[in-house]
Amino acid sequence: MIPLTLVNWIKNDDSTPAKLSRACYYNARNFSIPPVKAIYVPLRVLHNAMRNTLQSFMTKVYFTPMFKTYLTNNPKDLFLYSGMPQILGTLEITVGNNVRISGISTFCGRTAAKQTPQLVIGDNVDIGWQNSISVGTRVEIQNHVRLAGKVFLCGFPGHPLNAEQRRLGAPETDAQAKPIVLEEDVWVGTGATIMGGVSIGKGSIVGAGAVVTQSVPPYCVVAGNPAKVVKSLEAYQ
Repeated sequence: MIPLTLVNWIKNDDSTPAKLSRACYYNARNFSIPPVKAIYVPLRVLHNAMRNTLQSFMTKVYFTPMFKTYLTNNPKDLFLYSGMPQILGTLEITVGNNVRISGISTFCGRTAAKQTPQLVIGDNVDIGWQNSISVGTRVEIQNHVRLAGKVFLCGFPGHPLNAEQRRLGAPETDAQAKPIVLEEDVWVGTGATIMGGVSIGKGSIVGAGAVVTQSVPPYCVVAGNPAKVVKSLEAYQ
């Protein structure tokens, strides 16, 4: 191991030997073999083929069967990619047919609930990368819904409003846990947050980064924080 004083001398000293040592260090650190295409293109093809084969194998024989043990039904054509979603708390999950779910997602059920929270996912639904779905009472994602990356469905806040109760580590109250409904054909953009008690009307679009605190009528675009209707989609139906 190189002594710390020597490392500091190489990194910070302005003398010629230190500068030469520093240059040698960075040249060695950044060195790589030239990418000779005749060699590395076939290697890249082989690498991708092996990776995709292994991922497909793990998805079919491990992640998908394991995930289905959490479900109340046995959906057809369920496709998981990038592993299996993280499931926290107690949660009753129903998934429709022809659903695609990123394994880099989290489904969380409220542990303080008197009744088991329900996550209901319809047919032909996309749940994208890094989605977080926190189910307070019930979250319903109806048919043909599209959720982009980093969408947050917040059915419960996790903490009470009372500061003293928060200090004691108490959970949120029952009144703070609310349902969320995404009706058919809803599209939710990247990074959007939908709060508890909200229903998104059929065919509506939630803009990227929007924070939706009030229910949204059908066939419109909402954007902003707090989200507001910015466009009607009636003419496109």
